Amino acid sequence: MKVIFSRKGVDSAAGKCASPLICERPISLPIPTKEPSSTTYGQLRPDLAALANELSGSTLTASRACHLDPDIDHGSLDHRLEGWRGALGQVSSSLSHLRNQGIGKGDLFLFWGLYRAADQTPGGWRYSGPRQHMLFGWLHVEEICDVEADRSEVLRSQPWLSDHPHLQPGWTGPNAVYVASSELELAGRKFPGSGVFRRAAPLTELGSRLPSSWSVPPWLDPTTGGVGMSYHPPHRWMGRGRLKSAARGQEFVADIAGRADAEQWLADLLSSHS
Repeated sequence: MKVIFSRKGVDSAAGKCASPLICERPISLPIPTKEPSSTTYGQLRPDLAALANELSGSTLTASRACHLDPDIDHGSLDHRLEGWRGALGQVSSSLSHLRNQGIGKGDLFLFWGLYRAADQTPGGWRYSGPRQHMLFGWLHVEEICDVEADRSEVLRSQPWLSDHPHLQPGWTGPNAVYVASSELELAGRKFPGSGVFRRAAPLTELGSRLPSSWSVPPWLDPTTGGVGMSYHPPHRWMGRGRLKSAARGQEFVADIAGRADAEQWLADLLSSHS
């Protein structure tokens, strides 16, 4: 199995804000987009629309198009087509990286993003905590749909994907959608194939003012015999589980190659946070 640490959601560049932590629960806000999309912020669940508008200083308005991807929270939209499953789309160089890394059926995406604690005040939602990188959800790959090859065939076989942004007309170049399995088994325990965490899992090192200063488990840290991950050459690993995460790149791939300690860590993560 390969584990992909996949950066998603608004940040200082895309949306110019952070996704909120509300009572430790991560609420991933989709980025604004000029790419093909069938969804605006106003069409999201009402609390998501309000959070996006108020935390962005009215930049992410109801009429603005958003990129709802990864689409792993059934409740993000009021209406879902029959057969809906979690899905992630990817294009261009990020998709090429996933293909070059051999990502396929059975691999696991762990989604992370920029977060800040937020509280509801008389003036609306306001941030109340520092910026942190946090894990907020997962997707276990069952199928990869090559949208560039034949969009119409994908929609015939998976009609519930018709609302997904990567199935909208107008994309050019490489384009694919990773569809979640119905079930995932790790270390003898079973979990849904995709979902969002009830409680965020921090990546940023405790007490650090830099979100990109991560604390990672031994199975990932090559200085402690771990497997390392793409986009992170030796100079980024600081020892004792400390990592300066790369600013560029959306998909960081780690090949756990059947390591029991990694599978146990993943199972514990999903058990305690999902």
